[in-house]
Amino acid sequence: MSEAVVDDIVAVLPPLLQSLEALGFIARHLNPPDFDSVMEAAGQPDQALQAVRPRLADWPEQFTHLSMPLQTASDAALAAFEGLRAVQHGNGDLVAVFRALRHAPRAQEALYPLAAKLPPVSSFFLDPALREDAGLLARLAEKPQENTGIIHDHNEPGSRGGFSLYVPEYYTPDRAWPLVMALHGGSGNGRGFLWSWLRDARSHGAIVVAPTATGGTWALMGEDTDTPNLGRILDQVQGRWNIDSGRLLLTGMSDGGTFCYVTGLESASPFTHLAPVAASFHPLMAEMADAERLRGLPVFLVHGRLDWMFPVQVARQTRQALSAAGADVTYRELDDLSHCYPREMNAAVLDWLGGER
Repeated sequence: MSEAVVDDIVAVLPPLLQSLEALGFIARHLNPPDFDSVMEAAGQPDQALQAVRPRLADWPEQFTHLSMPLQTASDAALAAFEGLRAVQHGNGDLVAVFRALRHAPRAQEALYPLAAKLPPVSSFFLDPALREDAGLLARLAEKPQENTGIIHDHNEPGSRGGFSLYVPEYYTPDRAWPLVMALHGGSGNGRGFLWSWLRDARSHGAIVVAPTATGGTWALMGEDTDTPNLGRILDQVQGRWNIDSGRLLLTGMSDGGTFCYVTGLESASPFTHLAPVAASFHPLMAEMADAERLRGLPVFLVHGRLDWMFPVQVARQTRQALSAAGADVTYRELDDLSHCYPREMNAAVLDWLGGER
């Protein structure tokens, strides 16, 4: 590789990765009354990225495989900050904030192929606690197995009913792997929500499936077209990879968390564990659920004390209702969490999922 290209990569990567970390911080701590202070705490790594972005232009053609992912990721990160800065300066609302943050998973998707080539990128896509883990780094240094990494199945942006999948590159079929099926929130899609889980699945060794709802959101009312679709997807994945049938986790955020209850409490549900996050719940769900299904069912319930969409009292009542019905409930109430996805809980959830065996 030419010295000039190396110099450009060394200049661009730190502000790019810092910008992506900052966007993750904003998404995790987003609370409408605190928006300005959260933006201030996130800093201004986008300014440094903006300054070095021109260095990605006019590279020799043989380095396109490096320049294009870096350009796409940088532009997506800058677009996210541009949208956030506009709201910060009084031009826009909460919807505009969410729209801006949708650029973050696009940036990660563009950047991820470079994890196999650039160690700082690989490190970014690991749990910070495991970035120096010799065993994990050795596994990741090996040649990737076939049918691993990120796979999209009829899940192009704007489509419905498909799914995105991550299989750790060090997957081997000689043992059964835990599976996480992660359901996006009401206005989201599986292709974007996959990135809420990829870092932890890659670090801790789990297969993640992120489906997209068949409709505008999950089938919380009316005909349920999502449960059979989730079953189809699960069958497809189980037919291709060695999945541990005793560690099938259904989790989700907001509407996705609520749908965990709708489909996961059915007597025929194949999922062994449920982990709804920032979800709504009606006591009738517990009363109408199959009593045998609920008895001893492991449920990991995560909610924020600052949640403005589904007040925390809903989660506390849910805990009581499910426990009274016989479920084995683990409850985590996070004092600083609003209606956001707490990615830091993923490792604990995976530990709980594995701890059952």
